[in-house]
Amino acid sequence: MNATTPIVRLHEHRMWANENLRQACLSLTSEQLHQQHAIGQGTLWKTLCHMYAAEYVWLEALQGKVETLCPGDVPGKLPGNQEGEGAVTTSAELFDRWKRLDQLWNAYLTTLTPDLLSVTIYKKSSSSFQGQAIGVSAMDVLLHVATHAHYTTAQAINMLRHVGVETLPQSMLITLARAQSLEQS
Repeated sequence: MNATTPIVRLHEHRMWANENLRQACLSLTSEQLHQQHAIGQGTLWKTLCHMYAAEYVWLEALQGKVETLCPGDVPGKLPGNQEGEGAVTTSAELFDRWKRLDQLWNAYLTTLTPDLLSVTIYKKSSSSFQGQAIGVSAMDVLLHVATHAHYTTAQAINMLRHVGVETLPQSMLITLARAQSLEQS
């Protein structure tokens, strides 16, 4: 095991949990997706768009783009605002884009080496340190993307609970590990 192994594992878990979340949202009505909640981005739809867009802009940053913008977003707001030209309007469209993004993440992660973890990544901030491009290590970016997804997934699952979904999506890393262990036996 090298330094990249736990980071790659966290991203494998992130993508697995995202897929479970997407599957749980497929049967929701527009009303359920847009129901107001006092957590996260305010609605399940906005939370899902934010999750996707955050993963999009950070991958762009890891690939050297300082000023990143998710397609459909307007600049100067949190990723996933989807208030611009080309904004996604349906779950199917969002989930299709997200699956393609997962493929790009997988391609990036296969190239990850311990040396790359210390590379300084610059991205113009749309949240803390608004508008500034402060350099941080690729390791910190990769850890941030994974922990942001885990945190935001928990918010989305809480929203699912509040809109009446009875069978909530699996999201725990140990559940993934146990399922994989059973597959290997």
